Amino acid sequence: MDEKKIRWFTVSMIAFSMVWGFGNVVNNYAQQGISVVTSWLLIMALYFIPYALIVGQLGSTFKSNTGGVSSWIKETTNSHRLAYYAAWTYWVVHITYLAQKPQSVLIALGWVFKRNGDVATSMNVRTVAIISLVIFLFFLFLSTKGLTTLKVIGSVAGSAMLIMSILFIILAVTIPFIDSSFTAATPQMNQASTYIPDFNLNYFATISMLVFAVGGAEKISPYVNSIDQPSKNFPKAMIFMAIMIGLSAVLGSVAMGLLFNSNRIPEDLMANGAYSAFQILGDYFGVGDLFMIVYGFAQTAVQSSALAFSIDAPLKILLSEADPEFVPSWLRKRNSKGTLINGYLLTGILVSTIIILPIFGIKNMSELVKWLTNLNSVVMPMRYIWVFFAYMMLNRQIKKFHSEYKFLKNPKLGFIVGLWCFAFTAFACILGMIPKAEYAADPSSWIFQLISNILTPFVLILLGMILPMWARRERRKIG
Repeated sequence: MDEKKIRWFTVSMIAFSMVWGFGNVVNNYAQQGISVVTSWLLIMALYFIPYALIVGQLGSTFKSNTGGVSSWIKETTNSHRLAYYAAWTYWVVHITYLAQKPQSVLIALGWVFKRNGDVATSMNVRTVAIISLVIFLFFLFLSTKGLTTLKVIGSVAGSAMLIMSILFIILAVTIPFIDSSFTAATPQMNQASTYIPDFNLNYFATISMLVFAVGGAEKISPYVNSIDQPSKNFPKAMIFMAIMIGLSAVLGSVAMGLLFNSNRIPEDLMANGAYSAFQILGDYFGVGDLFMIVYGFAQTAVQSSALAFSIDAPLKILLSEADPEFVPSWLRKRNSKGTLINGYLLTGILVSTIIILPIFGIKNMSELVKWLTNLNSVVMPMRYIWVFFAYMMLNRQIKKFHSEYKFLKNPKLGFIVGLWCFAFTAFACILGMIPKAEYAADPSSWIFQLISNILTPFVLILLGMILPMWARRERRKIG
């Protein structure tokens, strides 16, 4: 094998660490309970494996392009406008993602120093918003100054998080085998019926979280042509990755079921579940809060790193080579140090708005975490839609392009699979707009969440449509 080539197993591990995180287990268990085990199996087979293999073909076909999804759209449609909208979508979906990170940092620090979840259950939403805004603005400033040290810290902490996630599964799942007196928190876990979801509207409103959990496979595309014999080994790498994610998701959900009653899920599980789980395991294995503290420090570092880099990287992708036809000059402006100063300013305004917004309709921190997490599950998958659109367009003109790796050799079947993934993602996003809270418990909060879930993605897209009009008006003045 060529020494410059990467082994398929290595690519599997890289892809696994890019896509997966322990929070995916906690968040989806909080919404579906133990029946999420069946949902994980379905989403892997019907959505994630095709998604990963679609990305593989696109990455192999356009291996010389550095613009990712935007480049794929440009090549397959020959439309600069659609390429701009793809780039805009990739950037703008990070706005809600960035708005959630300060709360994650705050909760992690609360567990590290207070050893409990009071931050997520007791702190006033107004106070949370102010502290979160300060944290965000600090990292916004930091991201303009260089992030080398933070990148190293984040990378190390990310490895620690992966190890802790695997450790959680191993420890929790082995408890019943080493302690015959142990009683699972969820009853009847030995019965198949316990794992079957109720396929009703409430269930379908939660699948956007599953899509959000397995999304991001387009990050894998640069590695397709680095594998020895891509046509043979890339599918092997992706299927192995999917098996690893599937096992992590299923066993992680079973582990959560052992520790938390699926029929009485705590209201703060989405915010505090991971920390509570490690605290329970620490107590059981006689190490006190050690597991929780290590996880808390790792989570703080990972979330801080993600916050800074998610400000910086998507903005550079959008504006570094922005087309003047669609992006006005004021947004492309750089200062003497080459910093995209107005791009950071726009990011600051939009994220600050999302951070402050809950003051007007959400009454407690736990509900805030759930709302922001669900809002992310509605907004973030919008960028995946462009991946499937590019694949559909690729299959319509398959003879025009050469790919060393092909997911499906039949272009008609390829188009249908791309259309399925496109429609499924859109379906999940639309139904995900339905609030997960009980209407009767707090009607005003429910209405606030519904309106904000609908308006946020539309406003973000609308802003992307306004900029080309602004740029056109600017060119007319110059002309």
